[in-house]
Amino acid sequence: MVRYWVIAPYDSRQGEIFDKAWEYDLREGTIAVGWSKLKNISDMTKPELKSKFEEIYSKEITRDINTLWRFFHEISPNDIIIARRGTKRIIGIGRVIAAAFYNVDDGKERVAHSTEKYYSNFIKVQWDKTEEIYFEQIVFSFYTMYEIDKEKYLSLIGEQPIEEASEELPEFILEKYLEEFIVSNFERIFRGQLELFLDDEGNIGQQYPTEVGNIDILAKDPTSNSYIVIELKKGRESDRVVGQILRYMGWVKENLCQENENVKGLIICGERDERLDYALRMVQNISLKFYSLDFELIDG
Repeated sequence: MVRYWVIAPYDSRQGEIFDKAWEYDLREGTIAVGWSKLKNISDMTKPELKSKFEEIYSKEITRDINTLWRFFHEISPNDIIIARRGTKRIIGIGRVIAAAFYNVDDGKERVAHSTEKYYSNFIKVQWDKTEEIYFEQIVFSFYTMYEIDKEKYLSLIGEQPIEEASEELPEFILEKYLEEFIVSNFERIFRGQLELFLDDEGNIGQQYPTEVGNIDILAKDPTSNSYIVIELKKGRESDRVVGQILRYMGWVKENLCQENENVKGLIICGERDERLDYALRMVQNISLKFYSLDFELIDG
């Protein structure tokens, strides 16, 4: 089965070095990820990788360990790679043609020996599309590598929408920007009761990548010491949104929660849905809130 992966060739804030790395990838048919201080981890078991990671970086970061493990052990020939630049731009789409490998010399050459921060974990890719695709709103997470599903992939390349349009077109158009609006006004909307999740690298919990999909918004409730998984219904069928949020909650519980931490869910939608009401009556720790879209013209 073909799987779909989003990978950043380098830190997009380092423009000149990013350009060098991407030119190398296009020329050599590669893409790479970092953590080169670990050296060659290709033959390590996952417990060995975890131990090595803690030894080198003095802490355990489950997400990064999982990224490296999946890079070497889950990405397979014929999988599709989307190369992104920042959070709004696709710069290449290609197909994996060989398993991952480690090469420190290639890693240094990739950035023209211009920096001490080089990526030595490579995958061979046949780059089929290199025309840039730009999006007006954020479509990608900050994280180096994560998996998306086929539906999301098709929506990104313009072959199929990720969601079916609502019959009420004006509301649907506004809903497209609901996530961005909530994130931009998070403290005001939740009146300081919730905090937008911020990871160790300063990335916010918007479109938070997991092995089971991207969480719309990930937050924390300091009062109850809980993670809050927030999903926006946006026209999705009730069964689908409940199934998604339960998967995400399970992943957060398994991968992020420490001792004495819990996980709760919050579904945000525009109007009451009887099917959703019935589903949530049988589920604990998931609450429901509604938003209103007000449109008003003011005399100039």
